[in-house]
Amino acid sequence: MAKKNLIVQKYGGSSLAGPEHIRAAADRIAALHRRGENVLVVVSAMGKTTDQLVELAHRVSSAPNRRELDMLLTTGERVSMALMSMALNDRGIEAISFTGSQAGVLTDDSHSNARIIDVRPVRVNTEIARNKVVVLAGFQGVSPVTKEVTTLGRGGSDTTAVALAAHFKAERCEIRKDVDGVYSADPNQVPNARHLPHLHCKQLLDMTFWGAKVLHYRSVELASLLGMPVTVALAHGAESRQTRIDNEGPMYEQARVLSVNSHEDVRWIRVEQPDMNSAMGALYKALRDHKLPCPQILDTSRTGPDQWTFLVTGPRETLSAIGARLTRETGMTMDSRALCTVTATCQGAYASSLPEEITFALAERRIQTHQMLFSAMSLTVVLEAADREPAAQAIHALTPADAAG
Repeated sequence: MAKKNLIVQKYGGSSLAGPEHIRAAADRIAALHRRGENVLVVVSAMGKTTDQLVELAHRVSSAPNRRELDMLLTTGERVSMALMSMALNDRGIEAISFTGSQAGVLTDDSHSNARIIDVRPVRVNTEIARNKVVVLAGFQGVSPVTKEVTTLGRGGSDTTAVALAAHFKAERCEIRKDVDGVYSADPNQVPNARHLPHLHCKQLLDMTFWGAKVLHYRSVELASLLGMPVTVALAHGAESRQTRIDNEGPMYEQARVLSVNSHEDVRWIRVEQPDMNSAMGALYKALRDHKLPCPQILDTSRTGPDQWTFLVTGPRETLSAIGARLTRETGMTMDSRALCTVTATCQGAYASSLPEEITFALAERRIQTHQMLFSAMSLTVVLEAADREPAAQAIHALTPADAAG
């Protein structure tokens, strides 16, 4: 049977949590291959492996070296890729596993949050031409300058999958998870969250920037830039509904809430400098000097005559490392107060009554808003961390029944 175009499938950590999950995923991949498809599989670390490795690193070191932390964390995906390849070979499907560096995923030299700068998958191409299923370790690559192994940040396996799919002009790129697509909110926080069958990349970009965990922000950015459609679907069980993300998804004009997402750990970093340019320069210099990854900056504001405040978020280990190191910098502190953000992805909210509706809904629940941020496609409130879930529920209640478009 003639081979069709390549299909890229990415399996997340929860869908590979145990041996039975890996075997089930291998069954799906094997069936696809037997139908005459070329298949490239990208895998994350099993279950909570990455979290456990981070915890282990911090039990050994109060401030783990970023290079060594990358070396440690990349072992999680190596385990997954080898086990998946074993399972496929047991099913009579020739398979071979590669690390990010073996697969030619080239990145900049930033540890913990590297960006893909090129893909040169020579060995991948060779093995696919030999009718093998190639299993790649996601989340990782190598710097061609330093020759060091790097990681792409939490959720970086999504970015690996999209980058490879775009490079090979794949027929489709599937992100296989333990959920059947993207929802209007995290169903664990908002039980009546609705399934969204089709989204424009711009909509999901906003959702992921403001905390949606369904896909890595940079993977959506890459998919949009490269015109690579992506589907989010179940990893196990019968095929069911899914969400398609592309540059042709439905957009809407009126101000209404499409989805609600949140960052659970947000901090204020205060920098003593006379102006914003100096403050930004001082912050980034401190991060570079201490070899710390950059947090995600959500907002900046002037909070005193010579004081500038940066609202930031990031993985807990990143924020902890920054908090521990920045206290050594004169005039630079991280507020220990536990904050969160809750965001309504929408359009045209600034020119509507939606800000008033949101603040009224929060006031009804006695939730204090510390700050409100506006962008072209979202409205965000900064709250006490304890108010995250009730605030998400209150704002989600404002979404119309037809918000899926």
